[in-house]
Amino acid sequence: MSKLMNRFATVCFAIIFTATVALAGSEKLSPELRSVSQPDNLDVIVQYRHAPTSVHHQKMAARGGVLKHELGLINSRHYRVASKTLAALSDDPDVAYISPNRALSANCDQARVSIGAELADSFNVDGKGVGVVVIDSGIGDHDDVKKRVVYQEQFNGGTGDDTFGHGTHVAGIIVGSGKQSSGAGYFRTFEGVAQGANLLDFQVLDQNGHGTDSSVIAAIQRAIELKGKYNIRVINLSLGRPVFESYKTDPLCQAVEEAWKAGIVVVVAAGNFGRSNPTTTYGYGTITAPGNDPYVITVGAMRDMMTPYKGDDLIASYSSKGPTLFDMVAKPDLVAPGNLIDSTLSPASSLISNFPSTGIAMNTYAFGSNSGNSTKYIQLSGTSMATPFVSATVALILQQHPDMTPDQVKARLMKTADKIFPKTSSYTDPATGATYKAQYDIFTVGAGYLNVGNALFSSDLAPSSKSSMSPALTVTSAGTLVFAASSNVVWGSNVVWGSNVVWGSNVVWGSNVVWGSNVVWGSSNLFLNAANVVWGSNVVWGSNVVWGSNVVWGSNVVWGSSVLGSKVADSATGVLTGGDK
Repeated sequence: MSKLMNRFATVCFAIIFTATVALAGSEKLSPELRSVSQPDNLDVIVQYRHAPTSVHHQKMAARGGVLKHELGLINSRHYRVASKTLAALSDDPDVAYISPNRALSANCDQARVSIGAELADSFNVDGKGVGVVVIDSGIGDHDDVKKRVVYQEQFNGGTGDDTFGHGTHVAGIIVGSGKQSSGAGYFRTFEGVAQGANLLDFQVLDQNGHGTDSSVIAAIQRAIELKGKYNIRVINLSLGRPVFESYKTDPLCQAVEEAWKAGIVVVVAAGNFGRSNPTTTYGYGTITAPGNDPYVITVGAMRDMMTPYKGDDLIASYSSKGPTLFDMVAKPDLVAPGNLIDSTLSPASSLISNFPSTGIAMNTYAFGSNSGNSTKYIQLSGTSMATPFVSATVALILQQHPDMTPDQVKARLMKTADKIFPKTSSYTDPATGATYKAQYDIFTVGAGYLNVGNALFSSDLAPSSKSSMSPALTVTSAGTLVFAASSNVVWGSNVVWGSNVVWGSNVVWGSNVVWGSNVVWGSSNLFLNAANVVWGSNVVWGSNVVWGSNVVWGSNVVWGSSVLGSKVADSATGVLTGGDK
């Protein structure tokens, strides 16, 4: 089956914040809300220390607040409020945190062969009976996917039609049957990885690929409610947004954690900002939320190089890199094909008309056809497309082993991922002439490259009592980056982080097994040495540290004053419709 079968999806960016502890005064306001200049009326997500009641609503109504969404999953509500009420609202002792209802925007055969998806047939699994929630722009009326959709709901006031096209693309990666490219008239078929899985279509993005935080949280909340009825075991979030604070106080991160704790594997795109600041930080520190949360499986994007051979595959130049801002969590967790992916095209999509270069010529897969664009398939790029490859693989694993927990699934995928990479590579953009360098370390490729066959063949099962949270890191006085100590971490000369986590010192789940010597560099494979990792001591630590005020979120670099405006949207669209050619 051709690699082009699964060239799907896109990456979208959502925003939300959650507080688990009470903060005082202005500290309860997210960074953007502390600005002296705000619009007269704001849409905000108010997080309460406890479940909000009618008394809390009455207080908000008295201040002129208008309720938009109930977000009980994270003890929150979405209100429209006057900016002048923010100070009084932040002084309320019952309020834990306030953040804007931030905007979302979308980023978006050999790939299937590269990850060994065909081996699923050998294990007689196709995802049958497993419910996968696609929280996206909707799933269009396409013969390759529509029969797998068992439930639809809109959280953005939309009609249900995928007028953008992102969600249909993602759906094709997961369950595409290839019906519209099968038979005597075709020499290539575009198929998904888990064709027997059931999809739940939760629409949160509009015709331009934009949405809001509250819509995403409401969709996650609904997925948890419907878990038993539809055997929902996976949520696919090919979306995200810039990180403004710790995952511990970010509402979107809090929502995905609730889903994880409810027994649902949450798979999230890493982000498409790997090209950011290419000469100083080389794109490090650009993982987006909620991919910065240590619970979820965060996925970066590889280039399959248009061949079925995996050994020549390289990291996509735009794939976001860790560590995460504020918390220094090691991300992504693994990588999967995400560049120039061919998948299903929504009949109502605006992408093909707005960006003709995304079209797939009919004569590239159908006999006797001309070079005109297909009306059934489209080619897109981004970590959004890499994400559903992993979601589909999770569906296969859970059909095979339905009793596995989300932590066990994550551990299995990370351990069985391929860990052989070159040490470095580079990509030169033919349009701009800019060259982007990559080093294949833990912050670039995580635990390795998704391998479906390995994951299904493996019998290793992490203890159900252990967590597979991605570890945080810190810098020692000697300048060595090590896995950080915490209440759940045991470390010292061997830098092992956990009596309560999977990544301990035992043989089956030791860190050198999960990440491998080609991914975690250093004399013991258990720590990162400044001389060998991340382009030297000035990139991830030191005076030019990734999380410094002028490097990643400063006014002139990545998360600057235009972060919610056209710069982010333009970057997302450019990756989605361009990729690494």
